[in-house]
Amino acid sequence: MTAGDETPTSVGIVGVGVVGRRCARLLDGRHRLMLHDRRDEAAQAAAGVLRDARVVADVADLASCATVVLAHPGEHVDVADQLLRLGVHVVSLAGSVGRVQALLDLDDVARQHGTGIVVGAAMSPGLSGLLARWLASELATCDEIHVATHGTAGPSCAREHHRALGSSATGWHDGTWIERRGGSGRELCWFPEPVGAYDCYRADLAEPTTLHRALPNVTRISARVSATRRDRFTSWLPMLTPPHREGGVGALRVEARGARADGGRATLIAGIAERVGTASGATAAAFADAAARGRLPRGAAVAGDAALPTVELLQSVAEGGVRMQRFTGVPESLARQEDRDAPPADRPLPKGSPAPRATRRP
Repeated sequence: MTAGDETPTSVGIVGVGVVGRRCARLLDGRHRLMLHDRRDEAAQAAAGVLRDARVVADVADLASCATVVLAHPGEHVDVADQLLRLGVHVVSLAGSVGRVQALLDLDDVARQHGTGIVVGAAMSPGLSGLLARWLASELATCDEIHVATHGTAGPSCAREHHRALGSSATGWHDGTWIERRGGSGRELCWFPEPVGAYDCYRADLAEPTTLHRALPNVTRISARVSATRRDRFTSWLPMLTPPHREGGVGALRVEARGARADGGRATLIAGIAERVGTASGATAAAFADAAARGRLPRGAAVAGDAALPTVELLQSVAEGGVRMQRFTGVPESLARQEDRDAPPADRPLPKGSPAPRATRRP
């Protein structure tokens, strides 16, 4: 987030799980925070470690906020509708196709009340859309975007991963929506190190919906998640073991294919290797900060929309501790020499260059 602009505004956060807490830490000090969670003791504990935060008992108490982040599990539509009608901007981390579409249907409500809602502001969807727009902007024409993710954040995210694998998957293929069985379509995807390669499969993911809205001229859009054999074979059953409190290092890979200005074909790949909760929290905080500063459009928007300040948002995500990487195809021996000549990896990203180049073996 860009340093020191206006007088701090109030930002609300609904849900203080893994992602909500990470988002709150990044916004703390830049904005006054108001936290709400159905578990009051969790909200009180989260507020206790922040500098400028207080707990509210009801969503209606967030009416004085400039922006509210919805990071709680379950449905977001009713809460988002209530907040938009109160004149509050909304940033939702909803990830399933049905919930994303229902939130996008609030576009008219948001416009009527002069507010905006960002739908899908986590790692996936969210950061995936920002990277897709950034890569597509480097091509004269972009006709394919393929997204793959690995890992989960907290328990609700793990349950969503389980549900998505057991549900039908949609994709955009040559101008037509297609539907395939979740857990099918195995593809070996290479993620940034230290994650490496994982088999990934189709699932009920929102990227085809959000990316088609943001980049309507792209003719093929797909999304996959990594999964083990056990994940796939038990996806139609209730979860056999309780979900973990937080997963390990996850990853995101975004691949854009198209043509360069000279007519040659090109494939551009970018991604991250980071805890999913950290990446999602940084993405949500970037959108919330931008909305509070009046940098987002009215109505419903998804990550990657042309109306959004993509480079600024990516810069903000990077400042939140997420190191973005780009596959360059340079042999490892040359990569080591480039690494010796390159500036330190933790140096702040320069303006207009949100994703530093990094190398890995294909």
